[in-house]
Amino acid sequence: MHAIVKNSPEPGLSIKKVPIPKLGRREVLVKIERAAICGTDLHIYEWDSWAGSRIKKLPLVIGHEFSGRVVEVGDDVTKVDVGDFVSGETHIVDETCYQCRSSKMHICRNLKILGVDIDGAFAEYIKIPELNAWKNDKTLDPRIAAIQEPLGNAVHAIYPSDNVEPVAGKDVLVTGCGPIGLMSIAVLREAGANKIFATEVSEYRLRYAEKMGADIVINPLREDLVKIVLDETDSKGVDILLEMSGAESALLDGLKVVTPGGRVSLLGIFKDKISLDLNSEVIFKGIVIHGITGRRMFQTWYQVKGLLNIPRFRDKIKMLITHELNMKDIERGMKLLKSKEAVKIVLNPIF
Repeated sequence: MHAIVKNSPEPGLSIKKVPIPKLGRREVLVKIERAAICGTDLHIYEWDSWAGSRIKKLPLVIGHEFSGRVVEVGDDVTKVDVGDFVSGETHIVDETCYQCRSSKMHICRNLKILGVDIDGAFAEYIKIPELNAWKNDKTLDPRIAAIQEPLGNAVHAIYPSDNVEPVAGKDVLVTGCGPIGLMSIAVLREAGANKIFATEVSEYRLRYAEKMGADIVINPLREDLVKIVLDETDSKGVDILLEMSGAESALLDGLKVVTPGGRVSLLGIFKDKISLDLNSEVIFKGIVIHGITGRRMFQTWYQVKGLLNIPRFRDKIKMLITHELNMKDIERGMKLLKSKEAVKIVLNPIF
């Protein structure tokens, strides 16, 4: 089969012929219908410091967002059938560690990630554990089905546990309007948030923030985020901060406007260590901070399924698919993503 491969520790990708994966007893083989480019894929493409320190084995078939049809199942597979239309939970877990056995599989101690630790989805076929095959409604658009994984990140950031307070009526700040930040705005609007603030340095993506339902959009390079948020909330500040950018300045400004007793979800990945006044901005304000990685397995997937059953929400998410390319055009896709002239790029398995 053909696949997009990271061949060596330097910028760029290759299209190569590789063997179709052979299945283990509890694995399924999926024929890819659609895949989507993630920021992680761009890091690997550019071979930045994160990729250099994180990727342990090359060559590697990259990509982890996908949908497709099951074409073969292992001997011990019992819950997935040939012909099922599936998407993939990208966290491959051992099912035996303390975290897996205490309802925290998404932070498994021996976690492996598709397209990072093991071969991924930018190919004609992918193999995944039966556990990781999420069965979709057969009527779901394959393009939307392929981006449920990042949508799950957005939902997890908003609902990091079962006991967080409802979003309805709350003021929320989203810092960073990449795909997951934009998806979170759509989820917040559907959930009944009161006032949604969104920050982003790309004017292209700020326009999408408005389309997703943000009430006030802010370019922090030109405007005073702290002043605007405090003025618009009668100095109260926001109840919830969703930090999606990985920018130190966004985190520091965001914490300044979180109201005492508020909560914060951190999903953006920071390049360096952060210098932070924990006393003033967290401890004495009684702030609760959640680190967000992946999706809760599989509570978040059920939440995503419920949201996608709402036609107006499904249409909003579809709006974020700004480009549809063939896998042979991966270079163009990476350049579009790097320039922030795209939101979600969906790939057809055409080489």
